[in-house]
Amino acid sequence: MATLQWGKELELEVPEMDQTHREFVDLLAEVESAQDAQLLTLWNGLIEHTNEHFAQEDRWMAATGFTTGNCHSTQHKVVLDIMREGRVRAENGDLTMIRGMTPELASWFSYHAQTMDAALAQHMTAVGFDIDSGQVLHAESLPAEAINGCGGACSSPAEHHTPTDSVEPLSQAAA
Repeated sequence: MATLQWGKELELEVPEMDQTHREFVDLLAEVESAQDAQLLTLWNGLIEHTNEHFAQEDRWMAATGFTTGNCHSTQHKVVLDIMREGRVRAENGDLTMIRGMTPELASWFSYHAQTMDAALAQHMTAVGFDIDSGQVLHAESLPAEAINGCGGACSSPAEHHTPTDSVEPLSQAAA
């Protein structure tokens, strides 16, 4: 059985986000159960999906008042960098990093979705963000200053945070 399974606790009531998250969970389960011969191919597919997944969320954040160096986007970059390092090691014949990273990634993702992504979903709803058009329908609900936090309780004006204030390393997320 996969370490992470799709369930109600991961649903954020933003259909596009939920679909992408469900795909991530499914791809991660495939990686987790993969034989060594298929592992790198499946990992590459997960990286490709995750890259687009994070890029989409980053575009939504940019459209709804986040700074480019906000903690949520920074966490995306850190996680992708670690995943890419796993690929490099696997390409050199060492699959242990990917094998070890998979359950950690499952734990991290569950936490990330229920905190940072949930805050983003609530923020998008509050400002009336139309995903199809990319338009903010309730511009008066946008913050007066760009958001540098995650969009939830940790958010405050940009000058009060550094880009890594809320980044939680993968190894700590699994603890």
